[in-house]
Amino acid sequence: MWYLQRFDSLVMSSTSQKHRNFVQEPMGEKTVSALAGIGYVLGGRLVERGFDKTYVVLGQYLVFKKDEQRFKKWLNDTCGANAKQQEDCHQCIKGWCENFL
Repeated sequence: MWYLQRFDSLVMSSTSQKHRNFVQEPMGEKTVSALAGIGYVLGGRLVERGFDKTYVVLGQYLVFKKDEQRFKKWLNDTCGANAKQQEDCHQCIKGWCENFL
């Protein structure tokens, strides 16, 4: 059984605390910077373009029919997110969808 516990801890460490918090609770009125991969600078850029809440970013993800590549390209084009930030944000939104949709 120790190997299962070790595997669980490895899986948990592959995501940030911000990601784990986000995917475990309803989205509500959270600001866009609550998303993993989106900090103060990228969050500000998204807000400037009208994407101020996490549910607005979720809406964009759904408009893209949950297409990972289109969503990541949009993040890069919209706020300049790099590959790691795109991946973190995508995994965060995807994880939330798996838990709540």
